[in-house]
Order: sequence, then structure tokens, then C-alpha cells
Amino acid sequence: MQKIVQHWIDTLLGWLGFDPSHIAGVDQWIVLLLILVIVLAFDALLRLILMRGVRRIVRQTKVKWDDLLFSDRVLRRLSHIASPILIYVLLPVAFPAGSDALRILSRLAQIGIVVVFFQFVSALIYSAFCMMAQRPAWEGKPLKGLRQTGQGIALLICVILVISILINKSPTILLTGLGASAAVMMLIFKDSILGFVSGIQLSANDMLKVGDWITMPRYGADGTVEEVSLTTVKIRNFDNTVVTVPPYLLVSDSFQNWRAMQQSGGRRVKRSVNIDMTSVQFCTPEMLERFRRSGLLKDYVEAKQQDIERYNAERGITSTDTLFDGRHQTNLGIFRAYLVRYLNSEVRVNKSMTLMVRQLQPTETGIPMELYFFTDTVDWVTYEGIQSDVFDHVLAVIPEFGLRVFQSPTGTDVQLAADELRGVVSLPTPAAAASAAAPAHDGDTLPSGSSTPLE
Repeated sequence: MQKIVQHWIDTLLGWLGFDPSHIAGVDQWIVLLLILVIVLAFDALLRLILMRGVRRIVRQTKVKWDDLLFSDRVLRRLSHIASPILIYVLLPVAFPAGSDALRILSRLAQIGIVVVFFQFVSALIYSAFCMMAQRPAWEGKPLKGLRQTGQGIALLICVILVISILINKSPTILLTGLGASAAVMMLIFKDSILGFVSGIQLSANDMLKVGDWITMPRYGADGTVEEVSLTTVKIRNFDNTVVTVPPYLLVSDSFQNWRAMQQSGGRRVKRSVNIDMTSVQFCTPEMLERFRRSGLLKDYVEAKQQDIERYNAERGITSTDTLFDGRHQTNLGIFRAYLVRYLNSEVRVNKSMTLMVRQLQPTETGIPMELYFFTDTVDWVTYEGIQSDVFDHVLAVIPEFGLRVFQSPTGTDVQLAADELRGVVSLPTPAAAASAAAPAHDGDTLPSGSSTPLE
């Protein structure tokens, strides 16, 4: 076949007026050029058939996964596989067997076959992972690292085959050499290997998804996960800075994932106000009467007072006895009951979650009164607004119970004390301070629930 083609080429060149003595060997390269033209035409025709024919069939199906699996990228790479194979088959037509040109070009064609096939496999892996990412079970999971791992393995096999073709040795020899240098390879590809293992753990245990809000104070990360690749996890902080950490740190170190909070429908408020211990006292009948006028406290005060009076009567304790004996209501206890009712009736709380108001261990800065509840929204801006409104009201209503907020002395306090020593002003007595801390309002009542700042 080769001699027939070359004879035909020589005859054609002689007919065109070329001297046969000057065209020795040129006919082989002309045949190679004709082969390349034929291969390019065949490649264009095959690509046209695949791109139009297969895509037309795919569009007619009702399922969606085949649109990704047979995407334009995959079909284009598939159409290129036949070209280097065809060149490799037709090369003996242009060059005689055993020639150096045939040996070199054959190896280049084999390398082309390996490279084109690798590109097709890489595109197929990419489409397969895109198809997986659209499934609800895999949505948001760090699939990019696994995809890069698959493409990396395919690339490693491609490199081994290319090198074995260039040196004309079996790939098993290279694999044996790689086994001997495994320690060096593990050192070079340490991050990739750890990233691959970490990616599997993150996906299998559902520890992290793209879009999750995570916090890693040790590494300055507090924001949304934007990308999880084989070697890095990209986190965009709320100040729009970007932090990148290796995936294996998310497995070997601890991090806080706020996804469960966002999915729960409620975000926790856990904040306390310190009460001055010297302002805590038993309630007088006048104070109880004033508390009864509060819409939020009326039922509580009456029920509590009846329970206390029944308890004291069973033990023979009368109201004329000293306060050392029996049970009595305190302004701090009524204040705590008020806060519980205020949160339940006037604040946007998630009623299916924990709600309580509790006293913490007294310290040198007073008695911490902690409000522990969950809002009915996880939106950050709305959450902060609810929390601020609650404590605006709490700080403003504390004096109504004869209580004082503990606050470290300021320059003004020191100045007032100095003026008192000089006789300029007169500091209020404790009784006057308690009276001033509980000013009278219209009807001498506490602010009702409808007057709170939260609507």
C-alpha cells in the first residue's frame, strides 16, 4: 500500500514538472500531509455528527442527568479520540517500516492517543460530579476536592504512560520505581493526599457544605464557606476578607458550624444584667399593690401572695411578725417573674425552645440576672434588633422594681463624692435612693406590656 501511494505521488510530482532526483523522500511527507488533511476532515465530520446527533437525542429525553453527562465538553473530547488513532494506523502508508521517522511519529501518535483519552476521562469525571452536585443528597457537599482527586489520579496514569512511551519501557517499570520512592512522593504530595482523605471524611460525616457559616478563631475565620477544593477551603469573612485553610485542619482541629442553628429556626440570646445587691429588699404592701396594677404581673403577684399567706398561716406566722420568719415576696423575685412574662408575651421568641430567666453566682459586680431564650428568626440583622430592644426595655424597667443596675464608678461618681466631702452637695440616703429608683407613673403602675419597645 505504501509503495502504491508513493508511486502515485511520484507520478503526480513528475507530471507537475519536478525532477525525480530532487524529490527523493519528499513524497513521504506529502503523504503525511494528506493523512493529516484526511484526519482533520474526519475529526470535523465526527464532531459534527456527535454534537448534533447525540445532543438532539439527549434533548428529547425527560431525564436531566444525561444533559450533563453528554455535555458539549464531553462530546467534543470524545470526537477527538479517533484522530490520533487514525494517524497511528495510517503512518505506515507514508513511511517504510523500520524507518526513524515512522518510529518517532508513531510514538508521538501514541502519546496523542493517551493525552486525548485523558482529556475525555477528565471531562467525563467533571460532568459526573456536576450531576452528583445537583442531587439533593449531595447538594452543598465538598465534591470539588473529590473531583480533583479523580482527575489527579487520571493525570498521574497519563503521565506514567507518556513517559513509558518516550523511553520505550513498560509502565510496570515506572510503577516499581515509584514504589521505591513512595516516601519522597508522599512528601511532595502531602497536602493533596491529606486533602483527599479529609474531603472524604467531611463528605461522609456531613461536617461541612459550601454555604455553611463556620468559625475558627485560631485561624481568623468567621464567615461563609465559598469553596472546598483538594488543597484549600476558602472562607469569606463577614468583613469581606478571605481566609484559606487546608481541609485536613477541619478534621484534625475543631471548628464551629452554625448550620444547625440556621436550620433550627431560632437563635439563642444569652445575656445578663448585673443587679446591685444592696437594692434587693422585701416587698411592702404598697409595692405589691403597685405591682398588681401591671397587666403582666397581676395574676402572678396575687397567686404568689395567696400561696405565701396560706403557707405562713399553716405555721402560725402572721403579718405582724418580723420578716425573719415565714415567706415573703422580694422585688428581685417579682422582677424575674416579670421578665419571663415579658419575653413570652412581648418578644419574638421561639416558644418551642428553652426560655428562662435565672440568677447566676453573685460576684463583686452584683447579681447577674441572665435572660436565656431563642428568637423566632435566624436573620442576623433582625436577631440583633430583637436582642437590643429587649435589653433596652430591661435596663429602663429595672428602677420600677426598686432595683439598681450595678455599674463601676465613673468620673462623675467620684466628683459627686468629692463634692459631698466638701459640703457642696448632699448624697441621697439609701431610703431616698430606693424611693427615687421607683418613681410613680400615671396611675402609679408599672409599664404595661403594650408600652414595651417591641411591637
